[in-house]
Amino acid sequence: MGTTKRSVDELLAEAREELDRLEPLDAAAAQVQGALLVDIRYAALRERDGTIPGALIVERNELEWRLDPRCEHRLPEATHHDLRVVVVCNEGYASSFAAVSLRQLGLERATDLIGGFQAWRAAGLPVR
Repeated sequence: MGTTKRSVDELLAEAREELDRLEPLDAAAAQVQGALLVDIRYAALRERDGTIPGALIVERNELEWRLDPRCEHRLPEATHHDLRVVVVCNEGYASSFAAVSLRQLGLERATDLIGGFQAWRAAGLPVR
């Protein structure tokens, strides 16, 4: 029994169908209301471009372990499955896949930032 081969663009479109993705201003408002912004960009990009104040820094390869409320390696902020999590990557592609992965762990309110960190910065939102 073979599997259907799909392109990365098809997989991305499917992933985004599951998400209520946020524009930068909406993500900033969600953060003020208690959402966790989770920056999954690699260190070189954070060093080059800066970070979003208050965002959690979690390397992509550790994301599921750090945010699963049932995992012994979770972050202190990962207290329950009803958390509002907004995943941030550089341009808003990898974050869509990451948010779907978190939803598969039971974090049903996980989503991502449209346009990623670059859109956040372009919107004039705080960066340090």
